Amino acid sequence: MPVAALAALTPAWLIILLVYLGTTIWTVQLSLTNSRMLPSSEFVGLAQYERLFGTARWTISIQNLLTFGVVYVVGALVVGFLLAVAVDRHVRFESMWRTVFLYPYALSFIVTGLMWQWLMNPEIGIQATMRAAGWTWFTFDWTTKSSMAIYAVALAGIWQSAGLVMVLMLAGLRGIDADLWRATRIEGIPLWRTYISIVLPQLGPSIATAFMLLTMGAVRTFDLVVALTNGGPGQSTEVPAKFIMDSLFARQDLGLATAGATVMLATVMAVTIPILYARDIWARRRAGTI
Repeated sequence: MPVAALAALTPAWLIILLVYLGTTIWTVQLSLTNSRMLPSSEFVGLAQYERLFGTARWTISIQNLLTFGVVYVVGALVVGFLLAVAVDRHVRFESMWRTVFLYPYALSFIVTGLMWQWLMNPEIGIQATMRAAGWTWFTFDWTTKSSMAIYAVALAGIWQSAGLVMVLMLAGLRGIDADLWRATRIEGIPLWRTYISIVLPQLGPSIATAFMLLTMGAVRTFDLVVALTNGGPGQSTEVPAKFIMDSLFARQDLGLATAGATVMLATVMAVTIPILYARDIWARRRAGTI
């Protein structure tokens, strides 16, 4: 690489090393100390992690995250794929529909959370509207029930993220060779079977990318929960990111907060690294280099 190019990239590399890698290392280091309100150099080993996993609230937040993550990721993938299939059928006003479906992703999670909080409010939301119209038996009060609140958060997340999945899937669909579609029509293969048995395997990279982005978003979910339920009712929608923020700012327990952040970082890496490796292998196989 030319010297001029290296010099031009130097600021970017410095930012990556200092801002990203440096703060990550510092966070991991703090998780091994007895830091409270302020950073401390007193090394305590894995004591903060023992405290973390011995805290009932952290255990509950992990369970909630697993429930939310599965519903959110699977739901967004399915809805996004169905939207992509619908748009790919060359419907009228295709550009308009793409914009409409993608628009929720342009909103912040705070806006999404507040909007769905209003919609799910039994007194002013969908339930009140339906009952005012005569459907007195209609009930939609998920955010007030501990057993359903986490699914309300997942529903709001799916609504916001399905458009992103649609765009990724649609790009994959538009990249499929037209001869493949022509061959399936000649063979008389039903359309639903074509998508499931032939098209889906072709969308491997798009699905992997969407899965990775959704999983990373699920792990770091914070503002959506705060805006929609604030972790309630009780601790039914408590998630690790909220636990970490509360430990850091409300309880001023820096060591416990950084231990939780390190666990989240390890979780994200455990998900993304295998996916990136699998995508690389898949791309090299398609290119015939392996």
